[in-house]
Amino acid sequence: MTDEDSTFDVLGLLSDPVRRRLYRCVAAAPEEVSRDAAAEAAGVSRSLAAFHLDKLVEAGLLAVSFRRLSGRTGPGAGRPAKLYRRAEGEHAVSVPPRSYDTAGRLLAEVLEDAGLDRELQAAARAAGAAQPDARTDDVVAALRARGYQPFRDGETLRLRNCPFHALATEFPALICGMNLALIEGLVPEPWSAAMDPCPGGCCVALSKKKND
Repeated sequence: MTDEDSTFDVLGLLSDPVRRRLYRCVAAAPEEVSRDAAAEAAGVSRSLAAFHLDKLVEAGLLAVSFRRLSGRTGPGAGRPAKLYRRAEGEHAVSVPPRSYDTAGRLLAEVLEDAGLDRELQAAARAAGAAQPDARTDDVVAALRARGYQPFRDGETLRLRNCPFHALATEFPALICGMNLALIEGLVPEPWSAAMDPCPGGCCVALSKKKND
């Protein structure tokens, strides 16, 4: 079996609508998700959720850990709960095969070597502002549509996912600066974007400017 065949098999698991809902619930959550919470979010029974969640773990789409949710230890504390989180690996496939990641890596390397950070940021900011739903009031929907998986953290809007993760890992200053500028162009006043990394997520966070 080729790597492409393996990827098709993995992504094929998400053709099941229940499995897809469960994956989205866990992947977008800022913290680990219990079986009960996942079942409630997907609108299915706990036993059915457990079956599908473990299939997603077997496929490498989710990862698990065990922890007592009560915080108690010792005899009588109960069994640790099985908790799910998005796995770190990436799965992508195109039909017919394409290699946009190679082109992106080469372009990023050239831009970084040439010191064209500001030019890239200007282009990203303009691209963000040119999006069809740019500057709308529904910032959460606009960010969710672009794969950022936003969630509330008090008054801060954090981003669970970085759509440019692979490139950002290899060229952090270049790509994170581009990402910040892109979001600045996308979101309207009074929202303000700034570098404030979310563990395991995006380097950018948003907050609303306070009136003077």
